[in-house]
Amino acid sequence: MPVDQMTGGAHIIAVANQKGGVGKTTTTINLATAMAAVKKRVLILDLDPQGNASTGFGIDRKAREITSYDVVLGAAPLGDAIVPTEVPGLSIVASTVDLSGADLELAELPHRNFRLRYALEKAVARQEYDYILIDCPPSLSLLTINALVAADSVLVPLQCEFFALEGLSLLLKTIEQVRASLNPRLTINGVVLTMFDKRNNLSEQVASDVREYLGEKVYKTVIPRNVRISEAPSHGKPALLYDHRCVGSQAYIKLARELLGRDKKVAA
Repeated sequence: MPVDQMTGGAHIIAVANQKGGVGKTTTTINLATAMAAVKKRVLILDLDPQGNASTGFGIDRKAREITSYDVVLGAAPLGDAIVPTEVPGLSIVASTVDLSGADLELAELPHRNFRLRYALEKAVARQEYDYILIDCPPSLSLLTINALVAADSVLVPLQCEFFALEGLSLLLKTIEQVRASLNPRLTINGVVLTMFDKRNNLSEQVASDVREYLGEKVYKTVIPRNVRISEAPSHGKPALLYDHRCVGSQAYIKLARELLGRDKKVAA
């Protein structure tokens, strides 16, 4: 089984954290929107059975006919599942609850850890987009492993709460295992601190601890707790479209600039 990484084209980023409620989908949606706003061609692959990234763009569940479930299991090519969003330059492969049974089905298939990677290769997706963001499920499942095998790097949203570092250690161990046996070029894109409350001493302490532990891997930009970010999905819009002036939207714009700036330095 070849383990060399796909070359050229899009930068594939798995947005992952096995803990739920950390702002993973919110980060995927708004980071992708901010990237598209600066003329990057972006594809979101919704790999979470909850389908929240798809809902966050107002894609009705009844309209999700060909989804990431079909792509991962090889029932349809990636190109057939891609739908445009109202954000110019940003498309998405939607998800449905069908994906919740994919782990059991994947376990019976050959090359089960490489299914998503093969799907991306077959569609030559890396020549069509600058960035592909994979919204992973909140678990270290076969779906998440597929994302890590297909990805160039991992972006970890980390909620500023007491048990943050404990969960992060497990995810970092999994990333190391995938790098060692399945995808040797997988890197940690960075850790982004989410739900930061500057009025809360705990947020400051967690941020300090994470920065001490991971150093420059932690993004300087932090995502604050913000009501407008929370409201946006119920309107089927990214926060940047719902209220681009709110502090949450401005934070994601800043995060996109920081991420793109890091990529330029790596390319140089």
